[in-house]
Amino acid sequence: MLRHLVVGILVSLSLLVIGTSAFALQAGGVEIGDLETGSVVGQSFKELDVDAQLFAIEIGTLKSWYPPTTVIDFKVRPGRPVLLKVTNKSAGERGFQMTDATNDGSPFVLRAQVVLKPGETKYIGIPTSDLFYATRGNTLIYRDHLNPKDLGGTLLMIK
Repeated sequence: MLRHLVVGILVSLSLLVIGTSAFALQAGGVEIGDLETGSVVGQSFKELDVDAQLFAIEIGTLKSWYPPTTVIDFKVRPGRPVLLKVTNKSAGERGFQMTDATNDGSPFVLRAQVVLKPGETKYIGIPTSDLFYATRGNTLIYRDHLNPKDLGGTLLMIK
């Protein structure tokens, strides 16, 4: 009986670790999904305003995430979760990863990661408390984790 319990706990923990592509260890974590079915801390994505739209683009051989800098002013914004809309406008599959560059190795860092097919759009919901407490400074970086040499960008948070 005890053996089954221990094995069950170990399997559950391994699935949790393997299956996580977006996380933060604060108020509820990062959620990735579609507009119709996604939610973060109990709020449906379709009930939230989109705070920023980010696009994977190609100009000739240059691949980048656009815009290169995104600003969210939390002094004038209500305390609801942040909702980002990420769209792949490239011809090939692109990755999107957003994290705190100065604190990237920490187990407590906020990290959102998704792979997008050409033309695909995903929404990323982040509790405001996770943005504030899972980052050291006021910036998060976003980049294509599948192609790390491609240009990324910065999310600047005015707190």
